[in-house]
Amino acid sequence: MKKKRVIILGSTGSVGTQVLKVIQDQRERFEVVALTGKSNLELLQKQAQVFFPKAVALADEGKAKRLRKSLKDVQVYTGEEGIIKLVKSFPADLVFSCISGKAALMPTLEAIRAGRDVALANKEAMVIAGDILMKEARKRKVKLIPVDSEQSAIFQCLGAHKTSDVRRIYLTASGGPLWNWKGDFNDVLPEEALRHPRWKMGRKVSLDSATLVNKALEVIETSRFFNIEVEKIKVLVHPQAVVHSMVEFVDGSILAQLGITDMRLPIHYALNYPERRKSHLPFLNLTDLGEIRFEPPDFERFPALRLGYQAGKEGGTFPAVFNAADEVAIEEFLKRRITFPQITQLIEAVMKEHKNSAELSLEAILQADEWARRKAYELLEDL
Repeated sequence: MKKKRVIILGSTGSVGTQVLKVIQDQRERFEVVALTGKSNLELLQKQAQVFFPKAVALADEGKAKRLRKSLKDVQVYTGEEGIIKLVKSFPADLVFSCISGKAALMPTLEAIRAGRDVALANKEAMVIAGDILMKEARKRKVKLIPVDSEQSAIFQCLGAHKTSDVRRIYLTASGGPLWNWKGDFNDVLPEEALRHPRWKMGRKVSLDSATLVNKALEVIETSRFFNIEVEKIKVLVHPQAVVHSMVEFVDGSILAQLGITDMRLPIHYALNYPERRKSHLPFLNLTDLGEIRFEPPDFERFPALRLGYQAGKEGGTFPAVFNAADEVAIEEFLKRRITFPQITQLIEAVMKEHKNSAELSLEAILQADEWARRKAYELLEDL
């Protein structure tokens, strides 16, 4: 049996490490061709010793030099340019894009341009430049497979159905760590905002879940990924987190995808797509659920969700600005320089200053991203 060759971008992060766990359970089916990380030299070195990739890359150039000394039989690349060169140089059947934030955009785009199928576990790339990614994928007949549990659920529910068959898409949200918070949001500490009740995720995704920015990004991502109007995408808070999303069709039928609350399930699906293969994961016991409950989102307590819908409807460069301002805001919150409510306040302030551009070139999008980051730092003092 020929093994599927896989490159993992962001293998040292939360999702990347879980991808390797799934591959470890199916070593006979997959060959790890290359691994990349940001700055975790020790973990990347351990991963290379277990999975024997042909190449590795670290964004941190100083640490990459140390890695080169310890992995003498492996090609070591450095910086963003090195990661892109790695993607283009090594043949692979699937590139797993797990890098967090905007940093995933260019490596993901170059993977598509190189004709690689991509499993996309990064929502920001699709939010910032979804139209460009989808256009490039169609042009090169490349498969884009969503990995986020919600997007994977929609992908599976849609199957061969056309977008015109869809009346509405329901994105489910666990509510995050602060959905039932009884105190003042101004008192929320970073460690409390990072303590997700259901999912084990990286710092950015966990904090975005607390503000519901994560769900706002998914609204935009869903619109771009499946070519559907933002107005047809509804968010439902579902604390049990077993219904990962639903698609309602024009005839009134609703299809839902259920499964255990474990990122390895959509990862397993993406790795094996278009096949369905038995996994090593536990199965969902429906009789243990007790109840499945849905609640409407609270736009007053979590205004970031409203801003995400606004950015998605405006289109153009607004989604890139929304995401960039959020990335600055959450770093400031994690450094305890702003309060939890000020995350959303900063995003809104930047959006109010932005003059939208309908031009969807990569250059225009990246310029808007850089502008939003500069503006966010300028506006910090006003908070």
